[in-house]
Amino acid sequence: MAHRRTRTNAAPLFVAATVAYAANAALGTAVAARIIDTRGFRWVHHALYVTTSVATGAAVSAAFWARPRAASRRAAASLAPAIVPLAAIPYLGTHTRRHPLVALAAAPFIVAGLVCSRIPSDRK
Repeated sequence: MAHRRTRTNAAPLFVAATVAYAANAALGTAVAARIIDTRGFRWVHHALYVTTSVATGAAVSAAFWARPRAASRRAAASLAPAIVPLAAIPYLGTHTRRHPLVALAAAPFIVAGLVCSRIPSDRK
């Protein structure tokens, strides 16, 4: 009996990256607007940032292992530019106007990766 390869769907990784980014952006916006005070638990924003970065990296890695290959590569290529602003955030300071602008620079790529991951790949 031949070993049959199963399809591996990477779409949940793109959803996880999007949800983590949205939660992090929502928390950051609430803190900036002084709706939430995180002085006692600043680590939550940092934990969401690490979760976003890891989920984004995992989703981009889907280009190499996920099936269907073309759809996974398209979604990963759409998401890959988000790595640059996510990697730059810790080095650009957090108490300036630059921080939210750099963080928001990742948004279009995260949304594009999510949309591309949800497009059916078996279209003809």
